[in-house]
Amino acid sequence: MWNENTLTEKLGIKYPIIQGPFGGGLSTIKLLSTVSNAGGLGSFGAHILSPSKIHALISDIRISTDQPFAINLWVSDHDEGGLGMQREAFDEYISYFKPYYDALSIAPPAFPEKYTEHYEEQVQALIDAEPPVFSFVYGIPSDDILEQCRKKRITTIGAATTLDEALAIEAAGVDIVLATGLEAGGHRVSFLDEPENSLFGSIALIPQIVDRVRIPVIAAGGIADARGVSAALSLGAQGVQMGTAFLACEESGTSQMHKELLFSEVAYKTVLSRAFTGRLARFIPNEFIRSIENSAPLPLPFPIQSFFTSAIKRAAGEQSNYQFASLYAGQGAPLLKHKKAHDLLASIVSEMNQFKPSIN
Repeated sequence: MWNENTLTEKLGIKYPIIQGPFGGGLSTIKLLSTVSNAGGLGSFGAHILSPSKIHALISDIRISTDQPFAINLWVSDHDEGGLGMQREAFDEYISYFKPYYDALSIAPPAFPEKYTEHYEEQVQALIDAEPPVFSFVYGIPSDDILEQCRKKRITTIGAATTLDEALAIEAAGVDIVLATGLEAGGHRVSFLDEPENSLFGSIALIPQIVDRVRIPVIAAGGIADARGVSAALSLGAQGVQMGTAFLACEESGTSQMHKELLFSEVAYKTVLSRAFTGRLARFIPNEFIRSIENSAPLPLPFPIQSFFTSAIKRAAGEQSNYQFASLYAGQGAPLLKHKKAHDLLASIVSEMNQFKPSIN
């Protein structure tokens, strides 16, 4: 059977289909539990949450499902120059964002105590709560963290955008590698080189990694239906991660405007930009992205850029203002059909059972 392999056995799931972990408030327990209860692996992006909220989140998830699930963190919580900004510089840079705050009729943010949560504190809270799966991006956890995961039988999944990153993930003793092609929506999670130098398409990347590592490989990037799943398995992957297809479902935490746009012709074109967070990500293009890309010295390093834009993203979603919204989208968006997570998963399973592809 196409759904029975080392990956499904290691994760304890029925189908090798993983829901992408969305950060920034886009993940929901409802989406995660729907996917996990239907036999896939539901995920929750927790990189913006405090340690106490991560612990509470995992407890709440266990009320909604008794099936395996994944919690995702960003190993690198800042880029060069993004550790902090003094008050004088803060006041200077906030003037660059004032036209956007004014356009949305919102107040600018106050000078913060910190710009982001710290990974070292988050990951310890995660380990203490013992989720079944810990997935991560933007690097590799320390040997100590990985050893704690092994002792507590927490399965680990590391994201790679290049072959070198996949080899590093395997060498560190991570259980599973996620091969994410440039077609994927959201952030380009490279960690050995700049993401602009790590743009490999899924068809090239997946077999390169499969041929060189011994651990299971999950494919991601542009996969939105059973044809994509079948193709990924044919390239040697043992499973797939789907982001945009699940983000468009009614159970996700994104705005209704965003969901509707993902099913429209607007999503036929996507761009890579640092406009919203300071880190390269794939979006539906809009006025805000075009403006920031032409407004030196913006964008600022992560997480400072993300701090300044968070109120803009929130207000744009609430006001259904497409031109200022953060509209993550992968290149597979034109293939979307389903608006409920259960229907999406059921459709893929039904079609895959008809395809009867060979598996690894």
